[in-house]
Amino acid sequence: MGKRRILFLKAVAYSDLNPMIQSYLDRYRNENTELEVRSLKTGPKHLEYQYYQAIAGDGILKEVKRAEKDGFDAVIISCFDDPFLYPSREISQKIVVTAPGEASMHLAAVLGNQFSVIVGRDKWIPQMKENVHRYGLESKLASFRSLGMGVLDFHENEEETVRRMKREIRSAIETDRAEVIILGCSMQFGFYEELQKEFQVPVIDSMVASLKHTEYLLEVQERTGWRFSRQGLYERPPEEEMEEWGIN
Repeated sequence: MGKRRILFLKAVAYSDLNPMIQSYLDRYRNENTELEVRSLKTGPKHLEYQYYQAIAGDGILKEVKRAEKDGFDAVIISCFDDPFLYPSREISQKIVVTAPGEASMHLAAVLGNQFSVIVGRDKWIPQMKENVHRYGLESKLASFRSLGMGVLDFHENEEETVRRMKREIRSAIETDRAEVIILGCSMQFGFYEELQKEFQVPVIDSMVASLKHTEYLLEVQERTGWRFSRQGLYERPPEEEMEEWGIN
C-alpha cells in the first residue's frame, strides 16, 4: 500500500493545541500515512451548541472539497458530534470522509456488549443520542455520563479532568453495566491509557479511533474497491445544478 494523505480537520477556528494533537496522533498513524492537522480559518472555537455547528458547516464542507482538490485521500472531521459528516460524504468524489463519533461507537460495539459515553456536559447528550440511533446502535448504549466540563476545559487542569473521568467511568461500569468506555469528545485526547489501566476495560480515545478507522477504510478501498455507495444516502448532487447555482 502506497503513501496515504489524511487531513485531520478540527471543525473549529481554534488551533492552539494543533501541534500537541499532531505529535499525539503521529504516535498512532501507520508508517505509510502522512497526517496533517488543520483548523477552520473562521468560526466558533467549540461546537457545544448546534447553532455553532451550523455556523461551522460552510467551512467544514469547503475544507472537505479543498482537501480533495489538494490530493488528500481522506478527511477526518474532528468533533464527536460528527457535524456535517453525511453532507461531506455526499459532496465528496473519491475522498474518504470519517468522524470520531461514528468510528468510536462502531468500534465499541465490537469490543463489548454495551458502551458508555463520557461527555463534557448534559447539553451534548440529546444530539449524541440521536447519532447512536442513526448508527443503529441503540441496543449497545449503556449510558451517557457527564463531567460538567466544557470542551476547552479538559486540558486546563488535567488532574481535575482525570478525577472526574474516573468518577464517571466507575459509575458507568458498576451501575450502568458498561463493558466499554468511549471518551465522548475528541478534545479528551491523551487520557485513555491511564484510565484503561485502572479500570481494565477498553477506554476508547475517539481521536485515535477515528484515525485508525480511516486508515482501515483506505486499505479496504484499495484492496477491494469497497467505497461509500452512491445509491441512496450518499448520492452526489448533480454537477450541473451546483455550477448553475454557484454552489460547487
